Amino acid sequence: MKTLNLKPILLMLVGTLFTATTLYADAVAQRPGRRARKQYTSPEAIKAEQDSLACDTSAVAAFEAKPIAEAPRRNSLQQIDSVLAMWRATTTVEYYENYFNSFVAVSERIDSTLKTDNLDSIYVARLEALMSPVPLEYNSEVRKAIERFTSPAYATIMGYAYYYFPMIEEEFINAGIPIELRTLAVVESGLNPLAVSGKDAVGLWQFIPSTGRDYGLEINSLVDERCNPQLATRAAARYLKNMYVQYGDWTLAIASYNCGPGNVNKAIARSGGNVKDYDGSFWDVYYMLPRETRNYVPLYMGATYAFAYHKAHDVDYPTPPMPLATDTIMIHRPMHLDQVSSTIDISPELLKMLNPQYTLSIIPATTKSYPLTLPAELITEYVLNEQTIHSKDSTYLKEYVIHANIEKKRHQAPPAVYHTVKRGDTLSGIAKKYGCTVKQIMAWNNLKNPDSIRIGQRLRVSAPSR
Repeated sequence: MKTLNLKPILLMLVGTLFTATTLYADAVAQRPGRRARKQYTSPEAIKAEQDSLACDTSAVAAFEAKPIAEAPRRNSLQQIDSVLAMWRATTTVEYYENYFNSFVAVSERIDSTLKTDNLDSIYVARLEALMSPVPLEYNSEVRKAIERFTSPAYATIMGYAYYYFPMIEEEFINAGIPIELRTLAVVESGLNPLAVSGKDAVGLWQFIPSTGRDYGLEINSLVDERCNPQLATRAAARYLKNMYVQYGDWTLAIASYNCGPGNVNKAIARSGGNVKDYDGSFWDVYYMLPRETRNYVPLYMGATYAFAYHKAHDVDYPTPPMPLATDTIMIHRPMHLDQVSSTIDISPELLKMLNPQYTLSIIPATTKSYPLTLPAELITEYVLNEQTIHSKDSTYLKEYVIHANIEKKRHQAPPAVYHTVKRGDTLSGIAKKYGCTVKQIMAWNNLKNPDSIRIGQRLRVSAPSR
């Protein structure tokens, strides 16, 4: 059996850590006081830096030249966290880039085989090449959805897949359902864990309060786990799996996620089917379903196509403005998020973005523990400063100790924000500008058609006051 030579790999890793140690030591020696806040760069930039470190042969040579008795400088836990975070972020981007590029090759092969400009033929062939366990049909509605999600206007929204999809895929694998269902989150919320619909549905998976509680999500004045991406995804996976067990068809399970099993059962009955042993699909009951649901399943198929083939449409997804490598720490006593951001190098905005379930920025860990999500490279820094963080209780929590103050804070809402439609404006462009979704703007303004806005129209672009 051939023996694997590990020396080059080990030398490369040692060289990387050795160089990182030197850079870190120099930075610490030069700083006058508390370190400046980290500026999160894109994973592409991180990879370039990693490659330059990996190729630094002088660091490797210096290590090899040292006598055995002179051990290399020990790396701190913070440095190890940083290297591991950099590796995780880089591998995440590489994984999806390889996935996207594989479908660029597929589309090129299809184009060279078909030798036609007929988009319908091309779309059909590309959908068939996806080989999804969720049947992907093609018709005029699916084509509209494809053209919608392959528009450059959706690139920023779809870019959040780099952060949310690894977690969604893991939860779906654990639940035993197809990971291809991940793009439902794009249709539901635009990958926004704070999305709110006109029907009081909230979060990445748009649970209404009753359904959220039915699936074990905590919802109260301080915590709304519908906004916790991982817990909400876990609940969505259970819901979808239950619906698949009931119908034996993923398109009907998806439809029921939108309109509920009661409406799906009515559609089956009105189509002459028997709910108990129905063997049809969404398309067999299409005209008996609510209008929104008729659009919903094609939108899922369009988003699934776009995620795989967007590069074939000359669209690139930017990486989101958040760290791709995160980890969690369990908190066992009440804490305000500002206690953390005022102590370690993380901005309040980023900390809130990573922990959207805490509606007043308070972790109410009185009777049970709650998770705090942090960039992976800050885990050790948090642990080392945990005593200092907790010592700020009296400063940051004093106004929340009294129940009346909590209620006052809960009912305080920022003033509504409005946008006046100008020439060339689109709902997707307006949503991107104000950090919300098209679905939210339509709900806040009672719009039925996303293309029906007119110049001079005044649109609400923030959540209504509660």
